[in-house]
Amino acid sequence: MKRPQFLQDLIKNLSPNLDPTPYVYCTVAHAKYGELEKLRPIVSIAELEGLTLVVPLEQAKAENLDYYRVFRRITLKGHSSLEALGLTSVVTSLLAERGITTNVIAGFYHDHMFVPSDRSEEAMEALKELANNPDS
Repeated sequence: MKRPQFLQDLIKNLSPNLDPTPYVYCTVAHAKYGELEKLRPIVSIAELEGLTLVVPLEQAKAENLDYYRVFRRITLKGHSSLEALGLTSVVTSLLAERGITTNVIAGFYHDHMFVPSDRSEEAMEALKELANNPDS
């Protein structure tokens, strides 16, 4: 099935950018927004179980925070709307087909994907290939 033109246009303009900083997900029970700003989280989500933070690996180690795996952030530099229908699904499906875990955070201007550090180059190649062939 051919993708709608608006989605093909978004895909053509993905312009994925790999952040060189390694990041980790951490959770801190009973923490509140602002209490851990010294960790310089780039993402912070309040959950019932605690405050989930995405922080640079260096910061997590310095604070002796537990983490499971190291991720790299890929930012889709092409401007997309918070209402861009289908883009996240196309990207995550593509990476899932290759066995690459993807955690997506939607910012106001861009989507940010956290992929395992050891698979980040492979993810970048797949995204560039997709941008070059948006209708496939």
